[in-house]
Amino acid sequence: MELQEKNGVLFLSYPAFSELPGFYHGFSTRRGGVSKGIYASMNLSFTRGDKEEDVRENYRRIAEAIGFSVDSIVCADQTHTTRVRVVTEEDRGKGVTRPKDYQEIDGLVTNVPGVTLATFYADCVPLFFIDPVNRAAGLSHSGWRGTVGRMGARTLEVMEKQYGTNPESVYAAIGPSICQKCYEVSGDVAEQFLAEFSPYREDKTLIYKKENGKYQLDLWEANRIVLREAGVPETGISVTDICTHCNPELLFSHRTSADRRGNLCAFLCLKEEGR
Repeated sequence: MELQEKNGVLFLSYPAFSELPGFYHGFSTRRGGVSKGIYASMNLSFTRGDKEEDVRENYRRIAEAIGFSVDSIVCADQTHTTRVRVVTEEDRGKGVTRPKDYQEIDGLVTNVPGVTLATFYADCVPLFFIDPVNRAAGLSHSGWRGTVGRMGARTLEVMEKQYGTNPESVYAAIGPSICQKCYEVSGDVAEQFLAEFSPYREDKTLIYKKENGKYQLDLWEANRIVLREAGVPETGISVTDICTHCNPELLFSHRTSADRRGNLCAFLCLKEEGR
């Protein structure tokens, strides 16, 4: 990934996506906003106790930096499901400039130019999808529940049904999130992964048991497997090398700060003609 800066706002991007014409994308950092204290400084959540006017200013700044308009944003309503919403022109602004009228949505897809998809993070895995053939985009939140539920495959299924997306033509990315070294899970979580990814049960790169009885889980690898098995070519998958927990000065992390933090945001937008 590349760290970019515009007008003092720092955000992350994928070189493979930047080479595709017709799309904006980015992943926010903590840098470049106006929030203070535990939210410093680019908090993008209205629900964590931050001042509303500061969050709105943060949205204005990150939108200007990446290249889209604030009123184009459509936000997810994340509750660790595998539900995906088809976003239309009528959804513009929901979650930022006007209330959402939907609940329990962890994935968003669209083919509407000028609509910006937005999902939220503080250790869970962002999944980006670009279909340059059918001019469609998807953005999904995949924590451990979403990953074991194969959220990446579910998003591709909705894109195929709605837009005719062929996974072989998709460019996908696994975004900044917690790395395996930092992600210890309990036995009940581990057993769900070992059952869902049974061919990899003996492969210590995905999950391994420690002397304390806990496990270290690689969500990046698990999501890569999901995308590959759903038909996305290896060459079409970009995987992050940035851990949220390892970089507390740059990124918010639930494992680092628990609830005393702000939220990061992933953005993906089809450009309007002429832009």
